[in-house]
Amino acid sequence: MSAAPTAHPPADAAFPALAGDHWIETLNDGSRVLVRPIRPQDRERESDLIERLSPGARHFRFLGTIRKASAELLNQLVNVDYQRSMAFVALAHDNGVLREVGVSRYSASGDDRHCECAVTVADDWQHRGLGVLLMRHLIGVARKNGFRQMFSIDDAANEPMRELADYLGFHRRRDPEDAAQVIHTLDL
Repeated sequence: MSAAPTAHPPADAAFPALAGDHWIETLNDGSRVLVRPIRPQDRERESDLIERLSPGARHFRFLGTIRKASAELLNQLVNVDYQRSMAFVALAHDNGVLREVGVSRYSASGDDRHCECAVTVADDWQHRGLGVLLMRHLIGVARKNGFRQMFSIDDAANEPMRELADYLGFHRRRDPEDAAQVIHTLDL
């Protein structure tokens, strides 16, 4: 996503489209995560999640080679306006530390009717239903915020994303600009 960083809204206006500010969710294997909108204070957790990803998972997420997120990228990832750009984090306790184990996000793409989305789940938290859970929260907020279509540009070899997109009802087509990529779209 290429949205410009935005300022964090005041506390009383932070989540206008949300019923609460966080939720405890139980995953398919019985493990529990706290899900909430991302905050600028999550910068270090977001950086740690990216660094802990396997090289293949980082490639699928960023469609290129990245080892560590730049300061500019981290600013973009944690500073959302909760309307044109949104992100949910999933946090879990790991040896007494609250660690980010997944994130879903969208960013408006020009016309305020379409938004690009992405989801990332830590390698050791995959196959538990976390990606589905994060995307469902994201899809719900995108609908409430008036978006008509959500899309994701993905590596054609990204089987986990293909399965998730199929499960959630996204349609897939080859990217006309890059045969190694696919575009998943969901009408909201």
